[in-house]
Amino acid sequence: MIGADPKFQTDDRACRVKLPGAIAYAGGNADTRSQRWRRIAVACVLVPLSFVLAQCGRAPNPGTLAADAQASKTQASTGDTFDDRFPAPQFRDRFPSANESLAQRQISDFAPARAAQRDPAPYRVASLSPQLPYQRPTAQQDLTTLVSMKTSAFPYDGNNPASEAPFLNISKGDRRGHRSYGGRVYWQDETYNDNRVLVHLPENFDVRRPGVIVVFFHGNGATLERDVRDRQLVPQQISESGVNAVLLAPQLAVDAADSSAGKFWQPGGFKRFIDESAGQLARLYGDPNAAKAFAKMPIIIVGYSGGFLPTAWSLEVGGISDRVRGVFLLDAVYGELDKFASWIEHHRSGFFVSSYTRYTARHDRELMSMLREKDIAVKEDMDGPLRPGSVVFVETGEGITHRDYVTRAWTENPVKEVLVKMAATPSMRVAASAASSSSH
Repeated sequence: MIGADPKFQTDDRACRVKLPGAIAYAGGNADTRSQRWRRIAVACVLVPLSFVLAQCGRAPNPGTLAADAQASKTQASTGDTFDDRFPAPQFRDRFPSANESLAQRQISDFAPARAAQRDPAPYRVASLSPQLPYQRPTAQQDLTTLVSMKTSAFPYDGNNPASEAPFLNISKGDRRGHRSYGGRVYWQDETYNDNRVLVHLPENFDVRRPGVIVVFFHGNGATLERDVRDRQLVPQQISESGVNAVLLAPQLAVDAADSSAGKFWQPGGFKRFIDESAGQLARLYGDPNAAKAFAKMPIIIVGYSGGFLPTAWSLEVGGISDRVRGVFLLDAVYGELDKFASWIEHHRSGFFVSSYTRYTARHDRELMSMLREKDIAVKEDMDGPLRPGSVVFVETGEGITHRDYVTRAWTENPVKEVLVKMAATPSMRVAASAASSSSH
């Protein structure tokens, strides 16, 4: 116990038995008694403090952050639990440290152009797409920031399409909230009121060259800073891939066991989000004219865990599925199989990759069967490049945890790996930095 001295406690008890009242210790003196009383006083302070410190190290009940399986009406039968997917000994490092922060930036912080002109980095161009006529304002470093977007997932005041009932289905005084399928109540002002998007522009991103927008839908119990940026390293993986890509990661339910898609449930909701992002990305890049390029860039959707729900609905009703050139699911096939199968069948110019553990294996195998019945070829390894029409399922074995899956699946940093393989195919129309790609 912090602050406790077992040896001292033993000596003190023995002395109290030998010396009742105020009788001095045999052979002792005033200095000795003074020292012992000082030690007793220090113990009185430190022992209670140790109980407080011990409590601070505990994580809350992990069951409160379990995946919202009922939203897809399929996960209840899988039998997996939050404790299975998120081992308790690793759970405590989900919580932010005192120095974790990412201040929200204003658009005015990035105008005019961010840096002086310098020689552009060498690029390997993966297509012959025409280049834009204006000059690239170069950057000195990666840009990672939070931007408020009114078309982001939340706040959301519509219906839940699974029940056609209002999403905000509970109230208490002036507060409105959502009662999840697990019975937990989440309040709008705490969980569904963050419209910020994590935006990342790598140092060598060049809007004049073929590029791609990566949209990342995080899982349950997550925040953009603590999890997407610092733990799952999604911006870092995109930069290290060397691909000419930018990142948009909208905040979904804040640190909650809920997979709700919010505005991405609405017809055209994903298109409105992408349309607004074009202007935001152009301002951050330092050239408002770049909005025309961002408005036409192909899109790759990456969904992790509970992010399957906004991914599926964005493909089904988002109004922009023809611009989606790839879907990458990270242990995320918990349901909505018909929506994924439909997009794969009708968008043969895009690729589909699902990497999975035993927790989602049953649904992945069911989706594979659905596709084979439609005479769609399915591959079960990640050897070779990703081509238009590629459909790949990759099972990962024991020792790979669901919680760490964004950084460790069949390979380290799987988001980076998929982007590298995509850029290796000329028809995917993406430029990659020659220096970064040559190492792969």
